[in-house]
Amino acid sequence: MKQPAVERVRAALAAVGVDAEVVEFAESTRTAAQAAAAIGTTVERIVKSLVFLAGDEAILVLVSGINRVDTRKLSEATGRPVKRADADQARAATGYVIGGTPPIGHPAPLPTYIDADLLAYDVVWAAAGTPNAVFSITPDELLRITGGQVLDLRVDNAAS
Repeated sequence: MKQPAVERVRAALAAVGVDAEVVEFAESTRTAAQAAAAIGTTVERIVKSLVFLAGDEAILVLVSGINRVDTRKLSEATGRPVKRADADQARAATGYVIGGTPPIGHPAPLPTYIDADLLAYDVVWAAAGTPNAVFSITPDELLRITGGQVLDLRVDNAAS
């Protein structure tokens, strides 16, 4: 049985001219490590879709699976204090559960910030509506369909 969330992502991709195959796995792809293992790729190529609040506004941050977001850098980019949205706030803003949040297909467009590190790869993998569905896309297409702003978002000290 097809899941409505996955169908919404397929429709959103088709609406912006992306012919991406959504792959659904029996196992969870909720975390970047789980997704990379299921797909057979590296964690760096996984797009984590994270929802933050810049002031009271929900924003979407697309980050390489291996990176953590430097909220100070994000706050500088938005000009507002930034904090991580909780699960309910994230779902309200995107229409999807954490671990399945796609980069597009939300009830309303979200300001989007894209981790510059994702641009280093020919193909990256993003969530497709559920914690066990993904699709591949080129970073250029990801940038085009989200209208995202590319930033250096990673915490500089990976050990912290």
